[in-house]
Amino acid sequence: MLSASAAVIVGLVLLVWSASLFVEGSAALAAHFGVSAFIIGMVIVGFGTSMPEMLISAQSALQGSPGIALGNAYGSNIANIGLILGITALVCPVAVPPAIFKKDLPMLLAATLLAALSAGGGTITRPEALGMLALFTAIMLWTVRKGMWGREIFLTRESRQDLPRAMPMAKAGLRICAGLSILLASSRLLIWGAVTAARFFGVSDIVIGLTIVALGTSLPELASSLAAIRKNRHDIALGNVLGSNLFNTLAVVGLAGSIRPMAVPAEVLGRDISVMGLLTLSLFVFVFDSGKGGRISRPAGAALVLAYAVYSAHLIFSAWPRHS
Repeated sequence: MLSASAAVIVGLVLLVWSASLFVEGSAALAAHFGVSAFIIGMVIVGFGTSMPEMLISAQSALQGSPGIALGNAYGSNIANIGLILGITALVCPVAVPPAIFKKDLPMLLAATLLAALSAGGGTITRPEALGMLALFTAIMLWTVRKGMWGREIFLTRESRQDLPRAMPMAKAGLRICAGLSILLASSRLLIWGAVTAARFFGVSDIVIGLTIVALGTSLPELASSLAAIRKNRHDIALGNVLGSNLFNTLAVVGLAGSIRPMAVPAEVLGRDISVMGLLTLSLFVFVFDSGKGGRISRPAGAALVLAYAVYSAHLIFSAWPRHS
């Protein structure tokens, strides 16, 4: 058990650190080849910060632990809105541009409804998973095309925040290789530790995925959102969360399901996807009721954090084995 606990802790630390290495190296290499700042921010940085979730879910599917794959994706979404966006709003109220309220929030809500429909049959089949990946690819291509036309969308301004510093190509390539290698190794280590701990305590792998793994893989989003809000970049903080949730819902689950069809426990649909949908809907309510040009206020942030705390407490208490 000590080895499993150490594996989870070390795996999480290495996962976050290696993702940072990969993002920095990729952004610097892209800059060397004259790739636009928008593409760096949208594709490379956005992809890199969500890579922990993607690799964890892929490794889980390959190792026959679909509960961790689903729990990681949906749990990360719940943590992103309830904990990360909640904490960010507590630090400073988050302004919501009209374009995000009218386009991006509805898009995320539609993806959440699609997740509920896919899970409703009790199994995410390979064709359904491939459909999710195709939809995500189409959204990304549409988003990049709009970004090239200079329109305001997800993360279009994040590129200015994350423009890479001058870095030799050899150093950038080394960071990419090291980041990917450590990402793969640390994700395997984290999965082994999480599954071993779950079996030791008699807790299902879906609960481990929804709590420890999901929270750990959301750390890059927390760090970048707080950094953005400190620099008064509200669009980056909000776009970071919404973009990550869209990636998790379509790409992460789609990738895991395309590797191996996944059975969806009834409680995942009735509890976790429902909570994910309610939290997404709450963003509409908080912004609509603010009456100040659209923002997530400190009281709204406190409500989000409280909702996440209640959900997590209920999840752990109800899933923990009871011995008579």
